[in-house]
This record gives sequence, structure tokens and C-alpha cells, in this order.
Amino acid sequence: MNTRSLRIGIRRGWAEHVHFLRSRRELVSGLIGTVGVYVLLVRWQGDTVVEGTGQSQAVLMTAGFIAFAMFSAALMNLPMGLSADREEGTLLRLRTVPGGPSAYLVGRAVSVLLQIACYVLLMLAAGAVFAGLDLPSAPGDWLALGWVLVLGTLSVVPIGAAIGALLPGPRDAASILSLPMMALMLVSGVMFPVTRLPEAVQWVAQVFPLYWQGLGLRSVFLPDSMAVAEIGGSWRLPETAAVLGAWAVAGLLLAPFLLLRATRRESGARLAERQERRAAQGAF
Repeated sequence: MNTRSLRIGIRRGWAEHVHFLRSRRELVSGLIGTVGVYVLLVRWQGDTVVEGTGQSQAVLMTAGFIAFAMFSAALMNLPMGLSADREEGTLLRLRTVPGGPSAYLVGRAVSVLLQIACYVLLMLAAGAVFAGLDLPSAPGDWLALGWVLVLGTLSVVPIGAAIGALLPGPRDAASILSLPMMALMLVSGVMFPVTRLPEAVQWVAQVFPLYWQGLGLRSVFLPDSMAVAEIGGSWRLPETAAVLGAWAVAGLLLAPFLLLRATRRESGARLAERQERRAAQGAF
């Protein structure tokens, strides 16, 4: 990836984010689906103290929902959006742009990161206002929150792009992705301690980035005394950075190849055929 593709991708990502903010429908649906559900749950159970921890349920929910926002934006919304772009001919047009797939991937990563940052800021503000959430006070905690968000996003955005390049179409994307994503959420310990699960499941959870995203976020919002409830009895921040970084590198190597492969398979005839098929389905 050259600097020109990087600059184009950053500009594209910012433009997509501005469009998201200006699109009332997308903004409201995103806020209701993420921030709205978070507010309802912390209002309902946020004051409850988790047994044996001395911490309110709101703290655990905050870390869990931020991890969920990163994961769903990159591995649900992004693949469906990329699949829709392919149906509309965007990937076909990338063939005419030097470094098009790389710039497209950078743009998507920037857009998702900015979207996640908005959700996080709104959730932290809502948690502080509606559930008495204590925000991090130490500069180191805010720094940790920043690198976990950035590295956590980079660890899943390329994988989301790779999945989107392989999906058959946007109509089937939700049904294909929903069940695996729900299963991964359950085994990754985002909403409850993973140590309550069987040891074999704990090993599986540690393979995927969602567990490490949640672990890094819990290290920010929970006191150090809570680390005893984690695997190994510590926050394992160096391991968190290493695993998320490995996923980011693997995704950045795999996703451009799959995007390039998907663009090469595109043609005007295929695009016209899909448009005719959509028109025929819409007629019924």
C-alpha cells in the first residue's frame, strides 16, 4: 500500500463518516441499536451490584457494549455494506483506480473507527448521566482505551472486509452472519466472566479478537482487584496488544487479496444480470 492509496482511503473514510452523520435514517438506527439499547439496560440493571465484585452492573455492561459495538460494526455492518457495494457496482469501478482495493479498505477502516468513536463517547456520556458510571480518571486508562479501540478496530475491519468479499449477496448476509456472531459473543465473555465457561471453551474464545477487545476494555473500567476473575488472574495487556496486532496484520494481508480477487471477477455483464434479478424480485 502506497501513501497515495492511504491518503485517498483516509479522505474516503472521512467522507463516509460525514455522510453517516448527515443521514438521519442511518444515524438514528445506529444510535437506537447500540446506544439506545445500552441506555435501557443500564437504567434497568445498572445499579445492581455484581455479586462478589463490589462493582455495578453498569461498569460491566459498558465494557461489554463497547466491545460489541466494535465487533458488530466491523463484522456485521461492514460485510453487509461491502456486499451491497459489490451489487451496486462499486467494486467494479475500483478496477479503474490504481490501488483502488487498498484505498477502499483504508476508507472503510477509517469510517468504522470514527463510527465506533462516536458510539463510545455517547455510551460513556449516557452511562455517566443515567447510571452513575465512573469514567476513567487516570491518563493511562484513557490511553489504554484509545489503543484498545484503534487496535481492536484494525483487528476486525480487514476480516470483515474479507468476509464481505466472499458473501453471495446483501440479501443473504444477515442470515449467514447472525448465528456465528451470536455464538462468538456468548463464548467470548463479553457480557459475563469467561472463566465461568468450560476450559475448552475458554481456549476457543482466546483465539478470536472479541475476547481480547473485551479484556482490554475491562482493564480500563474495572479496578485492578477485578483481574483475579480473568484467565491467568491478570489483564494481560501485552498479550492483548500482541493478539489484536496479529489479527490486524493477518487481515491486512488477506483482505486486499480477496478484494482484488472480487473486483477481478466483476464485469458489466454480471452487474447487469444482478440488477435485472433485483428488479425482478422487487416486482414480486
